Amino acid sequence: MLKEAVYHRAKNNFAYAYDKETIHLRLRTKKEDIQKVTLIHGDPYVWEDGKWIYEEKEMEKSGSDDLFDYWFASLKPPYRRLRYSFLLEDGEEMTNYTEKGFFDHVPVDDIAYHFCFPFLNEADVFTAPEWAKETIWYQIFPERFGNGDPSLDPEGTIAWESEDPKPDSFFGGDFQGVIDHLDHIESLGVNGLYFTPIFKAYSNHKYDTIDYMEIDPQFGDKETFRILVKECHKRGIRVMLDAVFNHSGYYFAPFQDVLENGVQSKYYQWFHMWEQEVKTKPQPNYDTFAFVPEMPKLNTEHPEVKQHLLDVAKYWVEEFDIDGWRLDVANEVDHAFWRDFRRTVKSVKPETYILGEIWHDSMPWLQGDQFDAVMNYPFTNAVLKYFNDEMSLSQFKNQITHVQHMYPENVNEVSFNLLDSHDTKRILTYADGNKDAVKMMYLFQLSYEGAPCIYYGDEIGMTGGDDPGCRKCMEWNEENQDLELFQYVKKLIHYRKTEPAFGNRGKLSFRDTNDILVYEKKADDQTLLFAVNTLSEEKTLTIDDNVDRVLDQDESSNVSGHNLTLAPNGYVILEIN
Repeated sequence: MLKEAVYHRAKNNFAYAYDKETIHLRLRTKKEDIQKVTLIHGDPYVWEDGKWIYEEKEMEKSGSDDLFDYWFASLKPPYRRLRYSFLLEDGEEMTNYTEKGFFDHVPVDDIAYHFCFPFLNEADVFTAPEWAKETIWYQIFPERFGNGDPSLDPEGTIAWESEDPKPDSFFGGDFQGVIDHLDHIESLGVNGLYFTPIFKAYSNHKYDTIDYMEIDPQFGDKETFRILVKECHKRGIRVMLDAVFNHSGYYFAPFQDVLENGVQSKYYQWFHMWEQEVKTKPQPNYDTFAFVPEMPKLNTEHPEVKQHLLDVAKYWVEEFDIDGWRLDVANEVDHAFWRDFRRTVKSVKPETYILGEIWHDSMPWLQGDQFDAVMNYPFTNAVLKYFNDEMSLSQFKNQITHVQHMYPENVNEVSFNLLDSHDTKRILTYADGNKDAVKMMYLFQLSYEGAPCIYYGDEIGMTGGDDPGCRKCMEWNEENQDLELFQYVKKLIHYRKTEPAFGNRGKLSFRDTNDILVYEKKADDQTLLFAVNTLSEEKTLTIDDNVDRVLDQDESSNVSGHNLTLAPNGYVILEIN
């Protein structure tokens, strides 16, 4: 038994309150080292004859990655408090793993040996909006979705789709263009819109804010935006805006004042200035996003800056009834600010969804006091690499299992799972035009737990490399749209909404296979089996399960009793018992 690999911490993703009466516990051990784990648990105040009284519960192995096995147990302690430890067996040795180390017996003379969950306070439960669990997002880059009101076009606007986008191109996309095409969005089946920034800014991408309280005039006015939100809500579609609070734009009035007055400016402390005289070249002498002089970093610890941004956060929720905030460069802003941000926004509308842009392990932001979710790039990277032959099947299962265990289950249920965005290559371009790979990526994404997001135009086969290529004008000419791909994505979204185990209610587990991706989604009242052949040759698979029905399959694959014949790049989805 490799005791050095055994790990548990009585917090975060290893011990947490799933709801107001349920505690989830996880343990990590060396892969294939431990045969059985029994949870030793009891109330800290229940004693008899000078000995602590405990119960036992066998833990289930919830998954394995390349190095570790993960074990899981769910408890509803009657008094909402818990002392616990783990009894480990490897076939030869049995040991009790406690907070104070390993023992050959269960210590009952002093509960201080055991891990402690002091009390399940309802206020500490991670609570995200319930609606987020059932949301399929659709990301829109407003400048490129639709030009519905040419009278708003900024100077230098060029004709829609007349050329590939450049970093400074303007094509005239606006709110009216979105309103005009809500039928397309609704028919796809998505029920959440995420807009990249809409506030007054100099650039086409609007991540360089000039005025946080004003709509950029090229998109329309506040009344048009109000109409857009109301039209979305009529169709059951939520609206999420992008908050760029890490940095402002170069033409943000306070920064312009600093440029003019230097250290004498009343806004000098609003930013992270290094010297009295401000320099933008050859490199800025102040903190910025990356090293971009046009994006000076805001000092969110300054009371006036904090209040200004919190007023912004509150205003757009209060006045326009938006449903969510996506937070740009969220990991570079102090945690205290985000805690105040959450309190402010939730005081206006408790069901507001708060999403942070973080590309790495984000547990510090996901403890119930800051964000509801983050953009799940570890998931993204695994899916892109596996379905494009850059990662083996075992590596993929290892990585996804690791992602599943990075956060508590109630966090995973609302995690923002994307395949691409305005910051990355489009998936069809990443796949070198391989539509089969794109379809398999969508199949896995839309049958995975969390809140999936589709980048505008991907559903009709749009292409585009890294920024600015990924920001092409939306293709509205049906002759140039891949309508078969659109219908395929629409079908998967329909399954997610109508089949209990397909979406968040189904718990995903991988089956032990060598070359075919096989995974199960199990809900209380349904079990679905997915078999996906990513290879260029036909594969056969025999299963022991009884098949109730074939939910879906590609045209060339076949199901006959317990035998599955999977075409190259083929799949089947079965309901089993």
